[in-house]
Amino acid sequence: MRARLASTMSRKEFDYIIVGAGSAGCTLAYRLGEDPGVRVLVLEAGGWDHSPWIRIPLGWGKILTERLVDWQYFASPEPNVGGRVVECARGKVVGGSSSTNAMAYVRGNPVDFDRWAATGLPAWDSAHVLPYFKRMERWEHGADRWRGGDGPLAVQHCRYQDPLNDAFIAAARDAGHAITDDYNAQQQDGFSRLQVTIEGGRRMSAARAYLRPAIARGNVEVRVHAHATRVLFDGDRARGVEYRHDGATVGVNTTREIIIAGGVINTPQLLMLSGVSAAAQTARHDIAVKAEMPGVDKNLQDHV
Repeated sequence: MRARLASTMSRKEFDYIIVGAGSAGCTLAYRLGEDPGVRVLVLEAGGWDHSPWIRIPLGWGKILTERLVDWQYFASPEPNVGGRVVECARGKVVGGSSSTNAMAYVRGNPVDFDRWAATGLPAWDSAHVLPYFKRMERWEHGADRWRGGDGPLAVQHCRYQDPLNDAFIAAARDAGHAITDDYNAQQQDGFSRLQVTIEGGRRMSAARAYLRPAIARGNVEVRVHAHATRVLFDGDRARGVEYRHDGATVGVNTTREIIIAGGVINTPQLLMLSGVSAAAQTARHDIAVKAEMPGVDKNLQDHV
């Protein structure tokens, strides 16, 4: 029965196929699905995010330390941290790492965006990206010049109360440091209360903010435990995705685009498995080169 179901699924076509139901994949499904005339498929290697440890904010520590819904990635021994092997936590679940992280909400520094613009990316300066940040968020204090008030992603100040918090801020002020009421507004530098992606006492993951409303429209489908293994090509044109599900290999086609949103590790891996990489890399594994792109698996910098 499963084999027959897989065969039926393999013949289906979608306008868009998104690989990965993490923060980017959920957002893309929501935005693309705003057009009722398109069909969107989201493939996720992990399962659904129904666990209470995901939904209850306090559960994030257990998720992290026990690697409950995680790809189990570790960095190689790193000389800059004494040769230790450091965990590289990546969520393997609907919502991706937004279902497993500590829910801290911090935008990129405006100076970084302006630096990108100065190196040849004019549409990435802080003035250009600000409207997208505002469109994304539902800030508990409402919209203003810097913040959005009616977006899908709920953001609030951390509700945790402790006298040490106030003492910490007071000590920073006495030491001459800046105090920032809202570090996601004009001025990021300084001491401030934490902002978090929580609403109603529950984690506000990308799945909750974006994917579930997209599914509710009726034109977005999610397949879980669907581990993408390669992009399928007709000549030099990507036409579909192959994935593993319940022990079977399944193929699904697209009429428009394939969007790989598997994160900084799984995205280049899938490209390499598909022959989109440096020829020397793919040749070692008998993978035919579809596009010579030597930068695909290079230059990853992680904050650990």
